[in-house]
Amino acid sequence: MKTSYAQRSGKMRIQKFLSDAGVASRRRAEELITDGRVLINGQVVVELPAFVDPQHDRVVVDGDLVAIRPTEHWLLHKPKGVVCTTRDPSGRRRAVDFLPPEAGRLFPVGRLDAEASGLLLLTNDGELAEQIAHPRYGVIKVYRAEVRGQVPQDLPAVLRKGVYLSDGRARAERVEVLHRSRDLSTLEITLHEAGNRQIRRMMARLGFPVKKLIRVRVGPLELKGLPAGAARLLNPLEVDQLRRDLETQRRETDAADREARQNRPPRRPHQRRRDEENLAERRRIVR
Repeated sequence: MKTSYAQRSGKMRIQKFLSDAGVASRRRAEELITDGRVLINGQVVVELPAFVDPQHDRVVVDGDLVAIRPTEHWLLHKPKGVVCTTRDPSGRRRAVDFLPPEAGRLFPVGRLDAEASGLLLLTNDGELAEQIAHPRYGVIKVYRAEVRGQVPQDLPAVLRKGVYLSDGRARAERVEVLHRSRDLSTLEITLHEAGNRQIRRMMARLGFPVKKLIRVRVGPLELKGLPAGAARLLNPLEVDQLRRDLETQRRETDAADREARQNRPPRRPHQRRRDEENLAERRRIVR
């Protein structure tokens, strides 16, 4: 029988513990808990917040004992046809299959569709992974795309302005045409926020289907010198640079938000009353 477990005497939330252990991101950890797949000291966790003492409590996920490992950061040159999921019912090759045996239990950071190749970061550092994937931090992703046809001169401006897709407008931060011919063009496209198959969908919408797509950079990390299917550990300097870039971007984003709030025109009395009424109604619903 399932019983709730919420122990405030511990020093770490269960989501952070699972993230630090490389089991899943914090958001995914909440889903595991909701599904009844996490046990603390033999009890199924069914209620949040729940806390765990890493030194004394026994945490089990899907029957496997979980322990916090030192953080690892691996850079993989993902080949085409390889999926980024940690589990694949279809039996396709996964990115984690290319890691050496000494690598811990890691998960991929961000999306890179199966037909694309290139730079993929795998880690058990859940906090760092969430920051890289979160659009608020604006980590750049640079792609090299080969497309069918000869692209027009104004294509970079069109992509920077944005292309309307079924789920909204998608835009590129920077576009450079590296090669143009009658049958094939090569582009270097920089994104701050990469949606699902975004480049393929944008280019198909404009009439230039993607033949080949490779990600060559994520933040300060570059693919150069790493052959397809190979993986290597990031060195401490690379990890520090990545963290510094994330912190710089966070500060810039916070400053831009503060400036936007300061420049926002003052609300009229009826707007303030409406906001207060809406807040009161939300509080009533929560109670």
